[in-house]
Amino acid sequence: MLIHIGFGNIVNTSKIIAIVSPDSAPVKRLVQGAKEKGMAIDATQGRKTKSVLVMENSQVVLSALLPETIAGRIQTGAGQATEDEDPVALEETGDGM
Repeated sequence: MLIHIGFGNIVNTSKIIAIVSPDSAPVKRLVQGAKEKGMAIDATQGRKTKSVLVMENSQVVLSALLPETIAGRIQTGAGQATEDEDPVALEETGDGM
């Protein structure tokens, strides 16, 4: 299943190992190491990183959505982008969270 992680960015939920907050020192080191190796995908669109998705292939995806928001979308199956909705507009108004 694909899930919307903000600003029109979508990831495959079956490849996610963990969704963590970027505030701890170990996660900051993980992100920095991934950036140095070219294994980081920044999906924040210039906004503050609020969650880090650790993927199966050692890649990390940075998202501007809270970990709780992404986890909730995975559990309920919500957040799947359709042709009828504009994910960017949802993010900007706050209705998409």
